[in-house]
Amino acid sequence: MAKGFMKTTKKKAVAPAKAAKKVVKKVVKKKVVVKAATKTEESILSVPHIIGKKRDGKRLTAEEIKWFVDRYTSKIIPDYQMSALLMAMYINGMSTEETAALTDTMLYSGTIIKLDDPTVIDKHSTGGIGDKTTFVVAPIAAAAGVKVPSIAGRGLGFTGGTVDKIEAIKGYQTAVTLEQYQKLLMENGLVLMGQTGDFAPADKVIYALRDVTATVSSIPLITASIMSKKLAEGLAGIVLDVKYGAGAFMKEWKDARALAQSLADTAARFDKKSMVFLTDMSQPLGITVGNSLEVIECIELLKGNAPKDLYDICIELSGGMIFLAGLAKNHKEGMAKAKAMVESGAALKKFEQMIAAQGGDASYVHDYSLFPTAAKRREVCANADGYIASFENEEIGHMCTELGGGRKVANAPIDHGVGFSFHKKIGDKIKKGDLLVTIHYNADQELLCETLAQRFINVIIKVSSKKVPAPKLIAERILR
Repeated sequence: MAKGFMKTTKKKAVAPAKAAKKVVKKVVKKKVVVKAATKTEESILSVPHIIGKKRDGKRLTAEEIKWFVDRYTSKIIPDYQMSALLMAMYINGMSTEETAALTDTMLYSGTIIKLDDPTVIDKHSTGGIGDKTTFVVAPIAAAAGVKVPSIAGRGLGFTGGTVDKIEAIKGYQTAVTLEQYQKLLMENGLVLMGQTGDFAPADKVIYALRDVTATVSSIPLITASIMSKKLAEGLAGIVLDVKYGAGAFMKEWKDARALAQSLADTAARFDKKSMVFLTDMSQPLGITVGNSLEVIECIELLKGNAPKDLYDICIELSGGMIFLAGLAKNHKEGMAKAKAMVESGAALKKFEQMIAAQGGDASYVHDYSLFPTAAKRREVCANADGYIASFENEEIGHMCTELGGGRKVANAPIDHGVGFSFHKKIGDKIKKGDLLVTIHYNADQELLCETLAQRFINVIIKVSSKKVPAPKLIAERILR
């Protein structure tokens, strides 16, 4: 094992129990009374019993959670029983202790890296329609001196996946070994990889199952999934972009705020610095939705050509990473450094370096014709004067999936070329005949494309006769 790495052994798996005790103490301080288990609620290591217990709204013990997850990861428990437990967790929720136990079980199911380097800072977004910030934020921060260990996921629910998107670049390897991970991080300051069997393998299999069982938008499940992966990376701190609105998993601000608090509390439990942004996802972020389209848009941003909303949030997030790494006195100075990395071209060079270092064809950065693209275009125009009032944003994600840009079942192939280009934002004044959306589709999808065009006009994009204010992009910043 390379220097600086620490692989956990089975004997060290007692750590989750210790972490859980810390959480219990914290809860007691807050005067939250935890009801003692009755005899019928006592731990029984039986699959039907554990599923039934959670189905009835009772709390699972750390032992029960670990036993169930470990047996599922070992393929002793089948998908249908794990799906039943996930649905019970989704419907009935999980206590702070249960969430801590699930996080710890996933974390300690694989390798945990120990890197005593305060500049190792990662970023994670809870996802949304057109959320592509990793491709901008990671190279900006790395160019400024942050070491960015980005372990990303594939598409989940109605949102696209960072790994799926970057694989639009031919040859790019998202499967990276621990030794390669260390080399890339230490030499290039940046690695963008998919989840491997080394880091939180329990989460990897559960993540894929959640995607196809409608159990994605659960605060405890999201917390355990995100933090088990991130805590395994060896980071010193993390910037979290928690989204709310029509195109996010958390539709309401209060739910996003609760998720932000859960993530920040988990980071604090492991003595990691964190900065959390609550950001609006009531409309597509940037101007594109679809794998190739989004990567191209990010490259354009790194070249200095970007829609304001995408640029602003990327500067905020990367500025936070630079600050947490100790490379700026405060967030404002971190943002100034982030802007300088774009203006100087250093961030674009870092992105090219990342592509080449992980086996990709870096010429894609300068020749967009190399990207997989859809064969046809369909322009959708406004049928009335007015102002853009709102987007049925989640529906856009589902429509991209219908075109082939996302998955309906686990491990299904992705069409990187399909998607949408948007030409208007909420608050924009429009006239009848103005171009609203361009649909990128394939020759055998004419009927589907026409259906989607009608849905954009009649369902997705709402037009008001009165002026509508643009939504506030960042609602809150939380520094821990």
